[in-house]
Amino acid sequence: MPRGLPRVVRSLLNKARESALLAVETYNRPSTVFRSRAYIVLMHIAWTSLFLAIFHRQGIKPYYRKKNSRRFVRIDGEPKAWDLSDCIGEYWKGSDNAVAQNLRFFIGLRNKIEHRELPELDIHIFGECQALLFNFEEMIEKKFGAKYALNESLAISLQFSCMRQTEKDKSIRQLMKPLADDVTSFIEKFRSALSDDIFGDMAYSYRVFLLPNIGSHRSRDSVAIEFIHYDLGDPAQMAAYEKVTALVKEKHIPVANLNNIKPSDVAKQVAQALGPQKKFSASHHHVKCWRYYEVRPPKDSNNPAQCKTEYCQYDDLHKDYGYTKKWVEFLIAELQDDEKYRTVLGK
Repeated sequence: MPRGLPRVVRSLLNKARESALLAVETYNRPSTVFRSRAYIVLMHIAWTSLFLAIFHRQGIKPYYRKKNSRRFVRIDGEPKAWDLSDCIGEYWKGSDNAVAQNLRFFIGLRNKIEHRELPELDIHIFGECQALLFNFEEMIEKKFGAKYALNESLAISLQFSCMRQTEKDKSIRQLMKPLADDVTSFIEKFRSALSDDIFGDMAYSYRVFLLPNIGSHRSRDSVAIEFIHYDLGDPAQMAAYEKVTALVKEKHIPVANLNNIKPSDVAKQVAQALGPQKKFSASHHHVKCWRYYEVRPPKDSNNPAQCKTEYCQYDDLHKDYGYTKKWVEFLIAELQDDEKYRTVLGK
């Protein structure tokens, strides 16, 4: 670390950077079974250390004080530093934004999974994990300069397959332990409570498409992977896209009811997947399912938009609901189990 910063700040920055690098190394290690748990714990340490470094640099003493006293609470003779939740509160003063919500998501999730083996969680929260790292990189560079950034020490993780087939995904899921109900409920409720602006913000969850760079005109020194902005209306960005592009940042354009599915179509797809032995209709079985899994409020609700947006979204113009492809996939996976089918549908 360069000179010029107080020793306590340099020490905390070292801890923050090393924890973040170790988190990425652990996540990208092929032999790691439950990469998310280790990644979340280490990034929790990294973010806490970064905030403490920021506060110390600002002359703020980020320690808990005894009740009605100016003395600090001490543990093993050392002042007890603020935890991550209090750091967030102090830094943003209670304001709502995608970076803060991303951190709050992981604080709550860490409390749920700290002592559990839930490897299937990895595929559910990859976008939030990626945003957590990018936000950390942006914050440390913004507050302490580019020399503190991690990008010189990191590389893009290699993948074993350019495309994972549906059957392979299904096999992997069957080998993994299912998520505990309270963990699934926490993730769904947290996401559903977010505003559309924050939920769609890349700082909350980073979503990208990976495309092959197949142009024969590439020079021999062209890079294999490059992060670029993608905007059809910007000629400069499109020129960069055509020159070298493998990773494209998704641009969200609001489209009403995009890809939403009607209840009748949900029922048709689920019934086809379950087969003739298991009946599934829109008017009866599907209604029981959305009630059982609480993906939307009842018909006479005062807040009809209070849905689990991962599965269901309210259309205020038409006063009805549309369902997502993930809801169809979820129902098929759940109801293929005979006992679950009887539990949900009462048969």
